[in-house]
Order: sequence, then C-alpha cells, then structure tokens
Amino acid sequence: MSGKVEGTTSRTRLDRGRGALGPALELVHTGRAPTRAVLTVELGVTRATAGAVAAELEALGLITVDARPGAAAGSQGRPSHRLDIAEDGPVVLAAQVHADGFRAALVGLGGRIVATAPGCETVDADPAKVLGSVVDAGAQLLRYTGRRCVGAGLAVPSAVAEPEGLALNPLHLAWPAGAPVREIFAEQVRAAGIAGPAFAGNDVNLAALAEHRHGAGRGARDLLCVATGHRGVGGALVLDGRLHTGSSGLALEVGHLMVNPEGRPCHCGGRGCLDVEADPLAFLVAAGRDPGPEVSLLKQANELIRGQYQDPAIRTAAETLIDRLGLGLAGLVNILNPDRVILGGLHRALLDADPDRLRAVVADRSLWGRSGSVPILACTLDHNSLVGAAELAWQPVLDNPLTAMA
Repeated sequence: MSGKVEGTTSRTRLDRGRGALGPALELVHTGRAPTRAVLTVELGVTRATAGAVAAELEALGLITVDARPGAAAGSQGRPSHRLDIAEDGPVVLAAQVHADGFRAALVGLGGRIVATAPGCETVDADPAKVLGSVVDAGAQLLRYTGRRCVGAGLAVPSAVAEPEGLALNPLHLAWPAGAPVREIFAEQVRAAGIAGPAFAGNDVNLAALAEHRHGAGRGARDLLCVATGHRGVGGALVLDGRLHTGSSGLALEVGHLMVNPEGRPCHCGGRGCLDVEADPLAFLVAAGRDPGPEVSLLKQANELIRGQYQDPAIRTAAETLIDRLGLGLAGLVNILNPDRVILGGLHRALLDADPDRLRAVVADRSLWGRSGSVPILACTLDHNSLVGAAELAWQPVLDNPLTAMA
C-alpha cells in the first residue's frame, strides 16, 4: 500500500511541476540554476517538486542530475545535486550568412557549439542557393555526429520583417530586397530531412540574445548591443530577457544614425551614418589600406588594430572611428537608458584598444553616461550570431519541453 501511495505522490509532484519544466530548463540552459537547491529557490517550489522536474528533464535527455557532487572545501551540510546540460543531448542547426561568406554549426543547450562546418567565403546572389548550401553543410554535420536535431535557426545581415520572415534590406548581399529568407530556409531544412521548426532573424539581434543568455550581457535588465561585423553596423535591445524588435521586427536599425554630417553617402539615402562611418571598410579606408580580397574585411581591420595600433596612421584611423561610434552610442544611451552596453565585431577591438577614449566620448555626449552608470563592455562569445540563431531554434523546447521533445 505504501508503494502505491508513494508512486501517487511522485506523480502528483510531477503534475504540479509540469508547468515549471520550461522555466526550469531555461534556468539550467542559461547557467542560473547550477544546482537543484538553486532551482528550487528560483522556481519557488518545494524541494520534492524541483526534484521531480529535474528528473523529468533528465528523462527527456536534456539535462543531467549529479546526485553525488563533491562538496566544496570548507562547506557544511550535504551538497545539492548538480544540474548540467546533457553532453550527448539533442542539438539544433545554426546558420549564419554575412557579406564575406556563410557558416553552419550544431549547437546544444547552454549555447555550446558541438560541431562546425568549414566556412564558405562566397555568397551567391540567389538566396536559395546559399541557404541550400549551408543546410547541406549542417546535414553533413548531423550525419557525422549522429545527434538528434530539434530545429534550425538562421542569422542574416538584414532587418527581418515579421510575421513573413522577409529580409528587407540585405544591403551588403546581392540578394533582392524582401527575400523570403525564413520560408526558403524552412524549405531547405525540410528537403534535407532535418526535423523541427526553422526560424530566421537579424544577426545583431541574435548576437544580443546569445550574449544576454550566455555572455557579456548576463544579468542585464536593459541591454544594448551595437556591433559591426563584416559590413555595416547593427544594434539590438534586450528588455527583461526578451528581444525588443518593434511592431514588425524592424526596431534598432542603429546603423542609420547620422554621426558625421559631411560623411560618406549611405545606402539608406542619408549621409554620414554609422553604417558607413564605423564599419571595417571605413576603418581600412581611413587607415590608407587597400582592402584585399584574400581575407574578410573584418579580419583585416581587427588584425591592424590588434597588431599595429602604435602605427600613427592606424591609431588615427581608430580614434576617428571611436569618436564616431561614441557619438552614436551617446545618442542611444540618451534615448534608451540601458543598464549595460556591449560591443561586438570591430567595435569590440576598438574598445579593447582604447577603452578610456570611447567611454569618455559617451560620457561627454550623454546625459546618463556622465554619471558613469552605464558600463560599456566587449562581447565575449566568438560566434554569438550563430549561438543566437540556435537560441531561436531552442525557444520552442524552452517554452514546452514535453511537446517539443515528443
């Protein structure tokens, strides 16, 4: 009789905790619940319910529960069960297309990149060909690793209009404006026999999402991300853990802030925008370097800053870009009042090279920056747009693990 009662009690605990499966998985996924004790507190449930929830996530093959963790030196009491992502668990296909090529990877929970395919350095003018190639590369990785795939995500250098999933302004690709990238990507994923839903989003939006969950943005409430990758400048805002994309997915096109009235013509029809005043091409031109086709513009610019910053021409060019970037950031800080700013791509290298100059420009031009209360940090994930694309594909699992893993 006692065994029947005990089994009924366990089922009752699990039934109560089923609604907590998604929040619990997100806590482990983002590293905010490394133990069952922390999970119990974060979920606001009993220890028994937290144990049932963790056991269910383990049964789904998503996490591991270590019932015999080693106690820390000098600690008292019984240590709590450690929770971690299952190393051999499912993955998602993440893909990124940029001006200098494309890449595919398999990404597990926790933002862990499991495998990557060699990057391609050419981008065809037909998005279907490019997305077909990147999905084929992902399918090969899945066959090689034998991992279960539960979805796919794509990062593109364009605003992606919702709900249609259209790449409205792929300015630095030869793709047509308004290309239905999400539909094309989903078709290629299905044709390759890859299971799960497919998603697409703007690359800087996805970089910000990845950094908020796994990198330099962890713990921020209102996070502003500004980055320049291979061409152009993008921005993103994460509010209370969610991307702010506006009414139709087009918010935070910060590349078209004017920072130099006498500057270069911009693709948007304006002049002196961040997009053309603070990206790798602008830096190389300011430094008097002829951009070669051998490696990407981003790599050329980063190597000059990190390896030859004492060269007067390189330093002057970098300072010019820092001042332009700082002016743009100050305006954004005045409008958005974020509690943290993170910089990616070439902007990360500029911050590393002369952090005091950039912070001084922002403080001088920003009402809130003068108080010194807005930290400006470098992004910490090397492939944050890829990891962010994976976050799109993981979201249905985080929302409802039982349904997504059925």
